[in-house]
Amino acid sequence: MSGLVPGRVVERREWAPGLISLKLEAEVEPHVAGQFRNLGLELDGEPCLRSYSVASAPSDATQEFLIARVEGGLLTPRLTQLGVGDTALVSAKPQGFFTLKYVPEAKDLWCIATGAGLGPFMALVREGRLHERFERVVLVHGVRTSQELAYEQELQALSSERLRYLPALSRAQREGALSGRVTHALEQGALERAAGFELSPERSHVLLCGNPDMITEFSAGLARRGLKKHRVREPGHVSFEKYW
Repeated sequence: MSGLVPGRVVERREWAPGLISLKLEAEVEPHVAGQFRNLGLELDGEPCLRSYSVASAPSDATQEFLIARVEGGLLTPRLTQLGVGDTALVSAKPQGFFTLKYVPEAKDLWCIATGAGLGPFMALVREGRLHERFERVVLVHGVRTSQELAYEQELQALSSERLRYLPALSRAQREGALSGRVTHALEQGALERAAGFELSPERSHVLLCGNPDMITEFSAGLARRGLKKHRVREPGHVSFEKYW
């Protein structure tokens, strides 16, 4: 199966103004947690598409996507207006290598997301296999305000001694959440204090997904701690997916 297929919206949730999740029913090939699909609409007779990580577990019958509206954009203002019963275009074949298959052996996995970059981590958490590979998992979600903490209740419910969920707010303060950008939390040591253990090249692998500026800055902070980019031919400690 290849190309684009119609996907019917069966559920829509608005987390904050301009931030929604959509569940679609579509005849697609199975995905691996962490992969993405092209999603879009036909505009002026041509498909207008953007890549979105699948947030649903591979076993889920629907395809779920977390979508942030880009003001002035051509596609996202229309996607975020879709409702139940509407139809979008979705690629039948999943893509991407931001999966556990390409993560080297490590004791601790740190998943760092900003904004809609949380999507692939939702698929990984929902799949329920992280503890087969790692002793401890930390999931950090950096947003501006509490409203933008999509899936917060679900992640809180899934939290345990082995899975630590850490929200971070850059423009607000709230008990139980880190204050400031995730890059500052790393530099100031607040991230590790909240997790309860150190981020080290001996034990850790880091997955980054979100704003490219965050990825660049966070990677630089990790490099100062001895964690380098992971490559197939040159194993390291940091993998990333830019979400912009």
